[in-house]
Amino acid sequence: MTASPDWAANVSRAAIVAEARSWIGTPYRHQASLKGAGCDCLGLIRGIYRAFYGLEKEPITPYSPNWAEETGQETLRDAARRHLVDIDAAPFRDGAPLDAGDVILIRVRDRGPAKHAAITSGPDSIIHAYERHAVAEDALPAAWRRRIAYAFRFPGIVE
Repeated sequence: MTASPDWAANVSRAAIVAEARSWIGTPYRHQASLKGAGCDCLGLIRGIYRAFYGLEKEPITPYSPNWAEETGQETLRDAARRHLVDIDAAPFRDGAPLDAGDVILIRVRDRGPAKHAAITSGPDSIIHAYERHAVAEDALPAAWRRRIAYAFRFPGIVE
């Protein structure tokens, strides 16, 4: 799905990464999306989206910590496809350098749905929020790289 034409244009990768880095240290809070106060991995992506594109395009319904296991559906992927630009994730799984400022969705279990989201900050690094940890910038471990299920670009990226 391509982004709708009413989205912001001319957003730089550096600006996305800088915004993501400004969330570092925000405590993990399930379902939250408020810089400095709390967020989960989806809340981080939502906050960055709001910083560049304004209000979110759809309401976020409550979800449990194990929502993906309960439904088995690719809910996170489907939502990303409605608001971001779908790109091929296969090269990243195979070791290609990540493009800074993109969004990756990772399978927590090999055959499970994608349930973790992160912003790429360099060729082998991500910024993400995960349970019992504040938002952090970390190297992307090989085990997680192999589990990248989907990749997306924010609309209007200036290369």
